[in-house]
Amino acid sequence: MGRNGRSLMSIVYFTLTAVVLYLLSDWILERVEVTVGRRFQYRSFVFFSILLTLAMTSFVLISHLTGNTQGG
Repeated sequence: MGRNGRSLMSIVYFTLTAVVLYLLSDWILERVEVTVGRRFQYRSFVFFSILLTLAMTSFVLISHLTGNTQGG
């Protein structure tokens, strides 16, 4: 598989990971709110923080594993 094939697969990995992380972040936020016993006032900010943390970690890992560490 050439460079274009690897790039296409990286896009697929990143997209699928983003969808999974979105759903996982929502689930984590729901679990935390159930544990605390109330909805958070700044729920969107908490959700974004969870999603950002998971995304940055996952995307760095995917880039490392696919060998696609170059930008652009």
